[in-house]
Amino acid sequence: MIGIDRFASPWFLTGGVIVLFLIWWEWRAWRHRPAAAFSDLGLIEGTRPSLRARLRPLPSVLRVLVLLLLVVALARPQSGTASREITSEGVDIVLALDVSGSMKAEDFQPHNRLHVAKEVIRDFVENRANDRIGLVVFAAQAFTQCPLTLDYEVLLSFLDQIDFGMIEDGTAIGTGLATAVARLRDSDAKSRIIILLTDGVNNRGQIDPVTAAEVAKALNVKVYTIGAGKPGSARYPVDDPVFGKRYVTLPNELDEDVLQQIADATGGKYYRAHSEQMLERVYQEISTLEKTEVKIKEYIQYHDLFSRFALAALAAAFVGIVLGGTWLGSLP
Repeated sequence: MIGIDRFASPWFLTGGVIVLFLIWWEWRAWRHRPAAAFSDLGLIEGTRPSLRARLRPLPSVLRVLVLLLLVVALARPQSGTASREITSEGVDIVLALDVSGSMKAEDFQPHNRLHVAKEVIRDFVENRANDRIGLVVFAAQAFTQCPLTLDYEVLLSFLDQIDFGMIEDGTAIGTGLATAVARLRDSDAKSRIIILLTDGVNNRGQIDPVTAAEVAKALNVKVYTIGAGKPGSARYPVDDPVFGKRYVTLPNELDEDVLQQIADATGGKYYRAHSEQMLERVYQEISTLEKTEVKIKEYIQYHDLFSRFALAALAAAFVGIVLGGTWLGSLP
């Protein structure tokens, strides 16, 4: 089938009115035209018309078809091929995640803080598009778990591998932030952000968190900070070699003042998450604040179909002339 998307010269289609008149005229003339003259109708009474007699109107039908095809051809039918150009001003995002021992606290029932954080981060990543996302983990030291990438499957596989014990215990917030800033230093994205999640107080590392925040500010990197954990105390699992797994209750230590200073210095925002639901809302809000601008331009390239209809008209005219001048020209 030929798909016609538009007519470049649609006014030629008014010629179809003339063609319809000719159809009516041909039909009227054919209806009153005798196939043959007989002096006695009894001679043909009871006879059935032959195939040639039944096809005798075919040359006239073909002439009408030729005219219709020529009208359509002159109207310049065209088919279009659409193509899209998508430009995206993506956001470069580094997720900095605390993997220290305090993240084992089970105040985000029924799981510990790290497990819940990984699940919420997974949802955050899956809901982004056209953004490069990287992953930094920190405890006593910090390292890049996954560099900036658009391959979210690879990123999520690295996220799944995060666990306790992969780094010496401690909480080096400043080092973790500085490592995340380093991943964005050479980025040319329009917007560069860090989402840093921790549940503790900076007690390791050689870099002060506020100093790392000043570096981020100098590089125009915005930092969103998240303090995880309920106020007060929380239950921590302890592996006792004698009695097995047991729980101890310890006070939660979270330096909210430092996290607030980091956010304020870089133009970000500080959040406190007391539960899994609150943590989900935090990441959803950040995702809303840091939207990626996507521009779509659509181009349509049209192809003329004039030749197809013109050739069809020529073929119909040829068949009509041949049949009208030979087999269907006269009855036997």
